[in-house]
Amino acid sequence: MTHLPHTLAGRTRGAGRDRGAGFVEYAGLMILIAGIFVLINGLGLAGQISGAIGDAVDKVTGG
Repeated sequence: MTHLPHTLAGRTRGAGRDRGAGFVEYAGLMILIAGIFVLINGLGLAGQISGAIGDAVDKVTGG
């Protein structure tokens, strides 16, 4: 196993195996969040959600 870094096992176990994963995960999260916003907008729930958040803030702040 002296040539481990040049084999498939070496590449999958090496420190560089996660290289680029941060960008892929970030892009996937952004796509998911955008999809949620489109769904909320499409269902017309934006006003209800905004009102519920405002009510919750009022309860917490005593307003």
